[in-house]
This record gives sequence, C-alpha cells and structure tokens, in this order.
Amino acid sequence: MTVAASLSSTDLSVTEPTILQYFATLNAGDFLATAGLFAAEGVMYPPLESGIVGRDAIATYLQQEAQDIKAEPHQSLTENLENGQVQVQVTGKVQTSWCGVNVLWLFTLNQEQQILDAQIKLLASPQELLALRRSQ
Repeated sequence: MTVAASLSSTDLSVTEPTILQYFATLNAGDFLATAGLFAAEGVMYPPLESGIVGRDAIATYLQQEAQDIKAEPHQSLTENLENGQVQVQVTGKVQTSWCGVNVLWLFTLNQEQQILDAQIKLLASPQELLALRRSQ
C-alpha cells in the first residue's frame, strides 16, 4: 500500500511527501518509522509538554503516548522559508478511544526533507480541555 493510499480522500490537501509519511506511519503505529522522518537533532513538541529531542526519544515517547490514536489531517499550508527550509502547517483532528480533539501541527523541514521540528497544538478551549481531563 502506498503512503497516499493509506490516507482518506479528505486528506488530499496535504501534499508534502514527508508529512504524508508522518501521518501514515503514525496512524499505522509504526513509531520507529515516524521518528525516522526526523533529522537526527529533530524535536517534537507534544501538547502541554516540553520538546523531545532525537529520533530514539521521539520513538519512545510515541510508543508510550500515541498508542491507538488516529490523526486525521484535513488542510495544509506550505511555505518556503529563506534558508531553504519548508514550513508546513496542518489542521485536523486526533481521535483516541476516549475523545476527539482538533489539532494544529506545525512542521519545519530541512533541505533533505527531514523534520527539524514538529509542534503539536490542541485547538480546544480551556473548558474543553478540562472536560477531557475529567473524562479520563
């Protein structure tokens, strides 16, 4: 199965190959492959946590925290930066076994198309976040 085939038709606005692979491997639970998309010094900034640096640490974090999630990217905006890097902003939703929440992913890719950093932000009001916390 190709990476593009593993995403639904609503995800077609995401065209950057590295970002398509990120969501495909994340949804498949292949966290080593997801972490392998990052540069050696790449950083993931999960919601409400400090940055996780390096492929091994990212893979370990995802193994512990991302089991059974389904990321549903809907729209993306790609911008070429002056230094040859690319910034990709993706909006969508994350589904877990107990909730769904709107999310913004902000990726910066280097010239080799590796992820330098991925910022993951929950798009929810403080009241919605408190309700999620109480329901766990």
